[in-house]
Amino acid sequence: MKRIAAQDWYRTKRLADGVTLIFEPFIKAFYRCNIWHIRGRDRDVLVDSGMGVVSLRQWVPLVTEKNLLAVASHTHFDHIGCHHEFAERAVHQAEVQLLSAPTRANTLADPYVSLEIFEALPPEPFASNAYAVRPAAPTQILNDHDIIDLGDRRLEVIHTPGHSPGGIALWEAATQTLFAGDIVYDGPLVEDLYHSNAQDYAQSMKRLLELPVRCVHAGHFPSYSGERHRQIIRQWLKDKEQT
Repeated sequence: MKRIAAQDWYRTKRLADGVTLIFEPFIKAFYRCNIWHIRGRDRDVLVDSGMGVVSLRQWVPLVTEKNLLAVASHTHFDHIGCHHEFAERAVHQAEVQLLSAPTRANTLADPYVSLEIFEALPPEPFASNAYAVRPAAPTQILNDHDIIDLGDRRLEVIHTPGHSPGGIALWEAATQTLFAGDIVYDGPLVEDLYHSNAQDYAQSMKRLLELPVRCVHAGHFPSYSGERHRQIIRQWLKDKEQT
């Protein structure tokens, strides 16, 4: 399989409201994490950091332009691979241990990381059977309703267990924008992992349905409208009621 040079591994796409999507195009869509850079007056926020097979700090200058807090929406391998590169790191209290002491099993690198998840490979010496997430003990522990203050914008932490116990979304009421992580996105949702919980998942979905969402930037697949957000959740809840 072809290998990609480090400088070509990432792509960026600037969106509205000071938000930039950073992504790894050579990872297949289902496994490809959306990395969200949120620009603030006093500091920036990075929601998730990808697989970590190529350095974000070295090859995406955007993430080093000012002080930055790297937030983990949750601690699966595809979302926290570069967290160790940042001095300020935040995660929900329920997954502090996972970010601090990741293993191939507890981050789901085993069984998911194989050659099959790539369209092309990172540069040498990457090998899928040797891949591991590096420890990144948090400098800030997040809880439900905490506020991340960027000076000119405020992001509220919404605890969304279900996909994982410490999953969070970030809600910016001023722009009606939801950074949803992996609890909801416009694609096949994953509800059967080793620490998933069906009851928690349903409660998280009901809670997110109540928000006056205009735009969703999720952990995977393209962003979508508030109307689509409500459609996805209502259909999901309806399907659950019928099973």
